[in-house]
Amino acid sequence: MKEKILVVGGTGFIGYHVLKNLSLKKYFLYSLSKNKPKSDRKVKNVKYIFCDIINKKDLKKRLSKNFDHVINLSGYIDHSKKKENELYHYVGSKNLIDIFKLKEIQTFIQIGSSLEYGDLKSPQEEKRKCNPKSWYGSSKLKASKYLEKINEEYKIPYIILRPYQVYGPKQKLNRLIPQTIDSCLKDKSFKCTSGVQKRDFIYIKDFVDLIKKILQFKRIRCEIFNVGSGKPIYVKEVIKKIKTITNSGNPQLGSIKMRKDEIMNLYPSIKKVQKYFNWEPKITISDGLKKTIKSYDER
Repeated sequence: MKEKILVVGGTGFIGYHVLKNLSLKKYFLYSLSKNKPKSDRKVKNVKYIFCDIINKKDLKKRLSKNFDHVINLSGYIDHSKKKENELYHYVGSKNLIDIFKLKEIQTFIQIGSSLEYGDLKSPQEEKRKCNPKSWYGSSKLKASKYLEKINEEYKIPYIILRPYQVYGPKQKLNRLIPQTIDSCLKDKSFKCTSGVQKRDFIYIKDFVDLIKKILQFKRIRCEIFNVGSGKPIYVKEVIKKIKTITNSGNPQLGSIKMRKDEIMNLYPSIKKVQKYFNWEPKITISDGLKKTIKSYDER
C-alpha cells in the first residue's frame, strides 16, 4: 500500500526537489505552503495544500487526514528579521509538532540548520552545545529543542537534519552560487569578499538521496544529524570554479569588506550520518556546479 508523505514548504527550492524525486509508485505526495508554486516549481501528481503554518487553527483543519511521513522544510527567507524568524522557524514548527504528536506517523523529519551551532569550531559535531548567533539559528534551535522535549512524552519518531550549504538547479538568486552563476553567465563584473571563508557545499541530489534513505529506514532513532559534502572549500575557490566553467564573468575578490560577525570556518563532521544511514555524498563540487550552471544557462 502506498504511503502518504507531506512536504511542508514543498514549493521552495529543497521542497521542489524532494517532491520531484520521490517515487509516485511508492508514495502519495502532498505539499503544504503559504503560496502557490511558481510554474517551474510545480510537480505533477502532487496534491497542493495552502495554509499559513503560524495559523494553528487553520493548519489543524487542513491537516485533518493522516500521513505516514512529514518533512518540515518550512521557513522564512530573510534571516535578519527577528519576528518573522521566530514565527516561521519556531512557532510554525511548534504548531506542526503539536498536531502530529497526536497522530501515528512513521517519521517526522525536521530540517534544522548549521547556524544552530553559531561560531563553534569546525568541523562541527552534533554532540557539542549549540551557541547560535542569529535570529534564524536561534529559532531553528528552539524548534529542535521543542521536538526533543515533546518526544519525551509522545514518542514522535523524529530525525533532525542540519544541512550546510545546499545548492543546485532552480535555487533563487539570493544565494552565493546562483548569484555568482548569474553574474558570470551575463559576463558581468561583480563585487565580492576576499572569499577566504571556508564552507561546505552539498549538491541537492545528494541531500534528497539522504531523505529518501531515511524514509525507507525502519528503525528511526530520535537523533540530530549534520548533512554536508564532508569536503569544505574556500568561497573564493567556488567563485573561481564558476568563472572557469562559464569562461566569463569578472569577480572582484576583496571589493566587499567582510562582515564583523562573519564565521570564517563553517563546516561539519558528517561521520554520524554516514555511519547510521550508510549514506555517502557522491557529487563533487565541480560536477555539481556544472550541472547547476547548465540548468541556469538553459533557462
